[in-house]
Amino acid sequence: MLKLFSWNVNGIRAVIKKGEFQNFMNKYKPDVVCLQETKASKDQVEIDLPGYYEYWNSAEKKGYSGTAIFSKIEPVSVSYDFSDKVVKKYHLIDKQDRDSGTEGRVITAEFEKFYVVTVYTPNAKDDLSRVPLRHEHWDPAFLEHCKDLEKKKPVMFCGDLNVAHTEDDLARPKPNIGKKGFTDEEREGFGNFVKAGFVDSLRIFKKGNGYYTWWTHWGNARANNVGWRIDYWLVSKSLKSKVKKAEIHPEQMGSDHCPVSIEVDL
Repeated sequence: MLKLFSWNVNGIRAVIKKGEFQNFMNKYKPDVVCLQETKASKDQVEIDLPGYYEYWNSAEKKGYSGTAIFSKIEPVSVSYDFSDKVVKKYHLIDKQDRDSGTEGRVITAEFEKFYVVTVYTPNAKDDLSRVPLRHEHWDPAFLEHCKDLEKKKPVMFCGDLNVAHTEDDLARPKPNIGKKGFTDEEREGFGNFVKAGFVDSLRIFKKGNGYYTWWTHWGNARANNVGWRIDYWLVSKSLKSKVKKAEIHPEQMGSDHCPVSIEVDL
């Protein structure tokens, strides 16, 4: 049984300084852990992970974005960002000339029987200035990336997708309709993953609301579980029966997000 975790750490150096990353690794002992919003390059981080292979994709802009994969199993291959084909097709630069293709947002690890992809999806911003990038460029580019991989092997992708898919995925849907993370465009982007056959792993086991992965720092939101589910594991349809458990871990502190995990019998 493989244990795979995903966690937006909101700054790997901060979560290490708090001692929470070490607690997390010691408690859960993941076979593969995917991180988002690392906000650091490997040479800026003092971390000792014996038994893990480490792969980092850092943004060109210092202290921003970034992803990492730590794995007990050595991948067959690892690639960063999107293929040239996908980049040329989808043009990932927004109207403010911010190039989401240089922000360290995607890592793909190929294993013997499957791929693991981690993603830190661009935030739409409070002013919704990145919604066009998400809707017309990023989300279709990421879907094509995963579908291209799936032609070779099944795919499990995870990360902070920066969207609550349905009204069950946030505590207060009505006042948030049309706001970042819950626009029609972003929700459609997620819906397209599902239409393409990718399965939202948590929903295999749990229905309804109350399952959240991110909470604002304001108003005691986390203690009251007034949150959003924006962190996910999705798997190829052919792997659905192999997923034996899908969980969120709100008890794990250190970030405004909590880890999400799956256990897969492969």
